[in-house]
Amino acid sequence: MRVTVLRSIVGWALVVAVPLSLLGQTPSAILHSQGGVWVNGYEAQDSSAVFTGDVVETKSGFSANLGLEGSTILIQPESVTKLQENMLELDHGGVSVTTSRTFKVRVNCLTVVPVSNDWTQYDVVDVNGTVQVAARKNDVYVERAMKLRKPTTEPVERSRDTVHEGEQRSYLETDVCGAPPRATGAGPALNSKWIVAGAGAVGTGVLICVFLCFEKGPISPNKP
Repeated sequence: MRVTVLRSIVGWALVVAVPLSLLGQTPSAILHSQGGVWVNGYEAQDSSAVFTGDVVETKSGFSANLGLEGSTILIQPESVTKLQENMLELDHGGVSVTTSRTFKVRVNCLTVVPVSNDWTQYDVVDVNGTVQVAARKNDVYVERAMKLRKPTTEPVERSRDTVHEGEQRSYLETDVCGAPPRATGAGPALNSKWIVAGAGAVGTGVLICVFLCFEKGPISPNKP
């Protein structure tokens, strides 16, 4: 009896801890690919559901399309991205955005934001510590957030550039954000702090199954 009660308590605690993406949450976007694309460290199938917080990585020679309400994002080969609320974090590689909902792209301390809700097309590329922003249709802002050397309660200083339609600008991360140079190699490595979150969600689901899926009680040496 006590084992059953303990299993129930632990099982419900794990259910509460599971991300909503494992409990039927509405997908934030639909991922379309033809192989060579990974979500949270696992190879994705075509028309895969992607949720807020998921990490999408494309291998060499493969790209992917993210479709969400009012926006379409083409993720270029050898890119690592993380989907956020109305924003995509770009860790490495490049993306092309078409949006009517001011969908943003953030790279380090830089955030690219459409100037209006009109249809806007722009590209963001981050390779070897250089960020390139190209406005294809309509203008975009490039907002720079620079952390001040003050207590964390102080506001963050911001500055903003405008990249007009047909223009392209480049920003060196070490100059703009004060970040150290990024390591270069044959291809992008999936950011460890991002993949841990995805792996944790899978691990939690496995634990739930261990505690809730077996109704016959604990396995005994005398009961195979």
